Amino acid sequence: MTRKEKWEQRYYNIQRHIVPELKYSQTTYEELLSEYIQADMDWLEAGCGHQILPEWRLAQEQTLVGKCRRVVGVDLDFEGIKKHRAIKETYYANLETLPFEAESFDLVTCNMVVEHLENPLTVFSQFHRVLRPGGKVIIHTPNAYGYPTIAARMIPQFARVKLAGILEGRPPEDVFPAHYRANTPRRLDEILSSAGFEKERFWCIPTACALYFSRILVSLELAYVRLTLTPTFENLRTNLLCVYTK
Repeated sequence: MTRKEKWEQRYYNIQRHIVPELKYSQTTYEELLSEYIQADMDWLEAGCGHQILPEWRLAQEQTLVGKCRRVVGVDLDFEGIKKHRAIKETYYANLETLPFEAESFDLVTCNMVVEHLENPLTVFSQFHRVLRPGGKVIIHTPNAYGYPTIAARMIPQFARVKLAGILEGRPPEDVFPAHYRANTPRRLDEILSSAGFEKERFWCIPTACALYFSRILVSLELAYVRLTLTPTFENLRTNLLCVYTK
């Protein structure tokens, strides 16, 4: 067993005692996708990178893609889209100028992308344009009020790249500059509404802890996460997850 695996095992043992109900936010996101994805659906994955779900969920990712009539990925990460593990139809394009005709899709998804947008209203307006009436946009993004985002905004980019490699195993090319221009519950709702969308569902959700390498630090982190699970501190949860309708 590697050192990282030992840390993770210890973390899960501690988590079971402090916040047994805690889920990784990507798990919650996957469950939501499974609920909304249907056969004969045209799906646009905006900011697709080289995968939709975490590394270890390849089979589930392929199942979701296989349900749809058409799945399209768009990103400015040229190397990423060339090696996407599930989406075959990918485009190198800016989300502010999507290369599709109006009313081309039934679903747009945006997983950990909104925090990187310089002009979120322009992007959301593009989502609205390419969706058919009744189409959905599903967004999963960090909450600017969440403690990991507050910490990340205080750290220089080179240090964020290094920490992402140590804590998450992410290569440097997968760590992009973030702007957080639509990353509070109120701001995200305002911009989506301005783009013409109607809110269907909106949650502030927690995610798995980052400080799993330290027994003391992760215990404190878990205690804080447990506090945010109370309604009073809901807006301090780490992530935002929402569904809006055209």
